[in-house]
Formats: sequence, structure tokens, C-alpha cells
Amino acid sequence: MSSEVEESGGFGDIDDMGPVDYAVIEFPGNRMTGQGLPMLVDLVDRGIIRIFDLVFVRKDLDGSVTAVELQDFGDEVDLSVFEGASSGLLDQSDIDEAGTALEPGNSAGIIVYENTWAAPFARELRRGGAQLVAAGRIPVQALLASLEAMDVPPGDE
Repeated sequence: MSSEVEESGGFGDIDDMGPVDYAVIEFPGNRMTGQGLPMLVDLVDRGIIRIFDLVFVRKDLDGSVTAVELQDFGDEVDLSVFEGASSGLLDQSDIDEAGTALEPGNSAGIIVYENTWAAPFARELRRGGAQLVAAGRIPVQALLASLEAMDVPPGDE
């Protein structure tokens, strides 16, 4: 994975990049189990995403937000594979902004990643003069609520 984690701004040719997203994933009660992290590594290994930044933060009961070093998580979760995932895109103002979404007493991971799977498509669109003018994400809970309101069962039922 270390070959795919970007260090110090190695973005490559910007014209060849896929869309770049960020996510803030909250861990209630500062309890991070590591569940899901192998899937993140797998996405990188398969070339589906490329990680630019991964920062962990904690929101104290007084509302202050601080970055947490990977080694501060102890031996419960092995996060060494993510060391060096820092392109410099995230700064303290980003950390503070992400902290506003957190409940006091919780922690979070903030990840900035490129959707490398979409890079060839995005490159061809740019070559044709197209540009992205809007984007968004529909939370799964909102999708399920809409399907429920329409009385449509989810795919597995």
C-alpha cells in the first residue's frame, strides 16, 4: 500500500486524475476497532482509490478538537500501513471543520482520496471540454428511507 499512499503532494499529472473526495468517519466513544480498515487497504491495493491524507482526530468533552497520532491508538489496531499518508491538503482549519460534525467524546478518521477507478472517464470528459459543475452523495439511510416510502424492498429482499 505504501506505494499508493501519497506523501508530500505527489499528485502526478492533474489532468489524469479522477475525482477527489473526502470523508469523516466518526467512532463513538473514541472506540476504534479497526474493522473496515482491511477493506480500505484492499481498495488501495486494487487501484480503486489512492489515499492522499488520513488523519485521526478526537473531540474532547470541552469541544476542543485535536489530531491523534497513529501510535496513540495503541496495539489494539495496527495502523502502521497508513503512516505517511499526508499530502498536505488537510490543515488545522479542515480538522476544526470536521470536528464540528463530531459529538464530544468521540473520535474520527478524516480521509482524502482519489477515485482512481474514474480517472480514465474523467480524463476523456476533460479532453472533450466537459467539466464537473455539481456533485453530491446520497447517504444510504436517505436512499433506504426513499425506497421505504415508495414501498420498494431493498435489493436483497
